[in-house]
Amino acid sequence: MSTAQRRDLQMNIPALRKLDAMLIGYMDNFVDQTEFWYEKGGDNKRDDDKWWMPTVKVPAEGLSDVTRKWLQYQKECVNQVLKAAMAINAQVLVEMEIPEIYIESLPKKGKTSLGDAIYRSITDEEFDPIEFLEGVDLSTEHKVLDLKNRIEASTIIWKRKMQTKDAKSSWGSIISFEKREQFEERAETILHLLKLQFPGAPQSQLDISKIQYNRDVGYALLESYSRVLESLAYSVISRIEDVLGADAAATNLTASEAARRQLEMNAPRKLDAREELEKLNEAPASMTLYDFMGWHFDQDELMRKKEEGTLDEAGEAMLLKKAPSLAPKKFSYVDSLAGGVRSPSARH
Repeated sequence: MSTAQRRDLQMNIPALRKLDAMLIGYMDNFVDQTEFWYEKGGDNKRDDDKWWMPTVKVPAEGLSDVTRKWLQYQKECVNQVLKAAMAINAQVLVEMEIPEIYIESLPKKGKTSLGDAIYRSITDEEFDPIEFLEGVDLSTEHKVLDLKNRIEASTIIWKRKMQTKDAKSSWGSIISFEKREQFEERAETILHLLKLQFPGAPQSQLDISKIQYNRDVGYALLESYSRVLESLAYSVISRIEDVLGADAAATNLTASEAARRQLEMNAPRKLDAREELEKLNEAPASMTLYDFMGWHFDQDELMRKKEEGTLDEAGEAMLLKKAPSLAPKKFSYVDSLAGGVRSPSARH
């Protein structure tokens, strides 16, 4: 017999440290930039939900094309760190034991938790999660959180019913196992879409209960570390989006063009910690603005020579070399995480 570190700690602690270092490196890349700055006070007071933040200022003609693309690239890099941290955090929360005090507070039927209208929608034969969310009032943060709490409670109820063989018990079920499993999958899909659509939503009652009553020090360490990285990465992305928004305003972009620029780079998908970290390992090294500009101008020069017919073999090889991707990545839709993935804001 010998003492050995837990496998989850052995895998996730080094991964979180690496994500931490990468995030600091991405922030350091902004030290030498000079195309945008911040002003506070006077006529520069913000009138949005970030009123305490200084106002971003850009040149009257907007950012240069090179800086704009570099910011998009930095946003994608930070977004990869965010997804990896969220995947680790979600995995830890799923593994945490559901407190008995939370279970005791649940009704005995999923229908009671959801309400008649939501229950009919989820159990309908023609169920579509996108159409469901479009038909629900999600105009305020409170309503989003209420829906999430209701659906999470129903998934727990249905899982317990499927695990209970004695139909006469209080958790027994008269609906078939297959139907109950289908309802649970639909509910988890809605939870996943809610997380993607409302990344700023507070923690659900289930997450709060798990964290509050958790007695496993290892889980507490992983959950808190990954949550801090989520918050920091989310803040960096928000600051980048502020700069891009100021640039859009300076160049008088239409609403549709601005929305296209600010389009989220990730589509609904299940986040897997190991997969996201592998993507980060394969990604190009962090690029400063000067590195990015050098690559950009080299490519333009090579393309000009190719059009003129003066490009040599060495230039052809450089042109064919894969450059850092600036376009939004496309992901396939997969089943959602059980219990959902939590947002990075409003957690401290």
